[in-house]
Amino acid sequence: MSAFDEFEVCRNILESLLTGVCVVDMQKKIMFWSDGAERITGRLRHEVIGRYCAAEALLHCQQSGCECCSEECPLARAMKTCRAVEGSGFLHHKSGYEIPVRVRAVPVHNPHGSIIGAVETFDELEQSDVHPGEKTLAACIDDVTGVASQAQFQSGLREALAAFTERNVVFSVLRFRVEGLGRFRAAFGPDAASSLLRVIARSLAGDLCRTDIVGRWADNEFIVILNDCAGESLPAVGERLRWALANDSIEWWGARRSLPVSMGEATVQAEDTIASILERTQKSLDAASERHSRATTTGNNQSPGSQQCSQLSASWWFLVA
Repeated sequence: MSAFDEFEVCRNILESLLTGVCVVDMQKKIMFWSDGAERITGRLRHEVIGRYCAAEALLHCQQSGCECCSEECPLARAMKTCRAVEGSGFLHHKSGYEIPVRVRAVPVHNPHGSIIGAVETFDELEQSDVHPGEKTLAACIDDVTGVASQAQFQSGLREALAAFTERNVVFSVLRFRVEGLGRFRAAFGPDAASSLLRVIARSLAGDLCRTDIVGRWADNEFIVILNDCAGESLPAVGERLRWALANDSIEWWGARRSLPVSMGEATVQAEDTIASILERTQKSLDAASERHSRATTTGNNQSPGSQQCSQLSASWWFLVA
């Protein structure tokens, strides 16, 4: 018998593929979830195995924004027609945005020839590969930073508010402003500004929990839905993000370039709406920006190092340096 006939060898091969691999039974309950599937969707196997495809919002729609997993999805069609099904569509990432993918689903047979489920493989599509009818994906992802767009973030905020109203799931919203971005762009060019924004977005996304959502709110602003992360307090998260961003910069024109970042915050309250919680984050952010402005003015006679240290301890703003 060949070593490749062993089940664990074949399983390890499937799990090591960059391509996403998902196996479901006849009820579309997920039985197998590969490393590639985790990477593409942000969903770990222990979070999805044993649950149903529709419940996990692992959709395969021809248009962005589809809300249901119907009998026309590739997995269902493969089991119904006994044939392979190919196409392109969208999967929902755990962070809330949609991912364009190319999918292929095939039925799975038992030794007697009966269909017992289906296996699907999926790969991310580059933007250049997305068909014109699928370009609405641009409304979901910010094309400069790769995080959720303002529209997609608002959708996530609506869901968070609904969860708070229905199940008392408390969350906070953090709002970040990159101070002086316009002057930075004028001095070093748009590519430098975009590069710095990507660094900041990457730091935010990389230092938060998988259940949190990072979005770009405006040209110089990012916004985060912060869910409970192992019970970590809001001040502790803010401090952690402050130091994470303080270690970032870009190399541009032979020097390290950086900008200060202010942060505002608000925790959801009873009777909150999207407008009310965003208004509180705006006021908090404006207050932090004002503290930054005063600290910068009073610190002009200090050395750069001592000025940065005093600013870091004084308020919710920090230097990306």
